[in-house]
Amino acid sequence: MTAAPNDDVEVEVNRLSTMAIAELRVRWRAAFKSEPPRAFGPDLLRRSLAQKLQEDAYGGLPAPARKLLNQLVAQSAKSNGKIVMPRRIKPGAILVREWKGKTHRISVLKEGFAFEGKPYSSLSEVARLITGARWNGPRFFGLRNDKEAPP
Repeated sequence: MTAAPNDDVEVEVNRLSTMAIAELRVRWRAAFKSEPPRAFGPDLLRRSLAQKLQEDAYGGLPAPARKLLNQLVAQSAKSNGKIVMPRRIKPGAILVREWKGKTHRISVLKEGFAFEGKPYSSLSEVARLITGARWNGPRFFGLRNDKEAPP
């Protein structure tokens, strides 16, 4: 649910565009209770302050979105800055893959997958059964963006 526009907030955000960097730094200290980053020039100070004003007036990100962003930042720190968005496949979804002229259907379960009436803990197990070779299951079923699924 989005809050109605607040004229006071819009006026304050617009005022930021006319402030000198010294004024922006004073506003930063008041808003964030800390020193502004040295690398932030006037543009980044204005943008950050505008976001803070709007967040204070209209509310911030929902907790699940904050949690996901924190996880992505942690992942990025572990992988040289590369962020890979996790794919979430809901239970009940059906994955369809054609291999050598035959169509295979895999059901997504709450805990794992079902293929030909049998449960499996990973998509890689299912891909191995279908192909007879070791494939990365998410890649085989087209759930990875980094490389194409095998033909």
